[in-house]
Amino acid sequence: MSHLQRKHFEVLDGLRGVAALAVVIFHFMEFVEPDYSKSFIGHGFLAVDFFFCLSGFVIAYAYDDRIGKLGLREFFRSRLIRLHPLVIAGSVLGLVGFLFSHSEPLGALRVAEIFACSLLMIPFPVMHERAYNLFSFNAPAWSLFWEYVANIAYALVLCRINRRYLTILVVVAAAGIVYVIYKEDSLLGGWSGPTFWDGLARVSYSFMAGLLIYRCGWMVRNRMGFLPLAALLVLALVSPFGKWNLFTESLIVLIYFPALIIIGAGATPSRRIRSLCVFSGRISYPLYMTHYWVIWIFGDYLGSHRLAPVSLFLIVFGAIAFQVTLAYAVMVLYDIPLRRRLSKA
Repeated sequence: MSHLQRKHFEVLDGLRGVAALAVVIFHFMEFVEPDYSKSFIGHGFLAVDFFFCLSGFVIAYAYDDRIGKLGLREFFRSRLIRLHPLVIAGSVLGLVGFLFSHSEPLGALRVAEIFACSLLMIPFPVMHERAYNLFSFNAPAWSLFWEYVANIAYALVLCRINRRYLTILVVVAAAGIVYVIYKEDSLLGGWSGPTFWDGLARVSYSFMAGLLIYRCGWMVRNRMGFLPLAALLVLALVSPFGKWNLFTESLIVLIYFPALIIIGAGATPSRRIRSLCVFSGRISYPLYMTHYWVIWIFGDYLGSHRLAPVSLFLIVFGAIAFQVTLAYAVMVLYDIPLRRRLSKA
């Protein structure tokens, strides 16, 4: 697939940014309207499954033909350089957010333990007030933990197996997704101690599905462009949450998201939209990893103030604008320079 290796998937970059923004909005709405069936973005959490699928596709695209020459050490080094600077930034901001929020009192030693585990990506679900998040200071890091697991599995096993055996694994993992939804009534899990293993089911199917899409060459050339595909992605995230979750969530994760990857990989944005797609893709990971500390502060404020709908909208809109600005600053002033320096070391 040498002709594919020269291609840059701008539309997929753009969709990654849409998914990241949807996660931010979803997290605000968890405090505004805790009942997911009443939230306009009740399935926003499925954006993580889209991330996993896209990650599998991108990892296969970037490393399938060169991981043998690259070696395990250099592969893990490159992935750490790509991912871990923002894990650290999110941990530091999460600590700041904790110190400025009305959280349960913790001793200095426990705070240090939680912070150290956050820096090292070691799940440590000990805070009852924060629903036993795997990473109490930066809740979204749970998906990065499973991303790390998927990267390790790829380097040790998945990069070596052929499409036939990968297909079998994908089918088995699909059964795991259906089982989790049936057991829990939803795929909303993996982020906390009690739902820890749900995360394994979520990353297993979607990541391997992304690998399979690339290896099978399932990239359909089309003229849809970015905006129609972004609308289709949003449509899945705003789909109703309720008694039909077993059907809707299974359909979205098992078929709909892979189909979006297939179509998005073959789509080309217009010149006017290309720069937006590139920017959206670049800021998606910084936004995802640096936004949640503001969510905790917002939740505390909302719990102690009665706000009119207009005031609530303005606060949320302003907070999201602040988060995007902060993510951009972190990306430009910290993440990109640090990764560039580490890559040259």
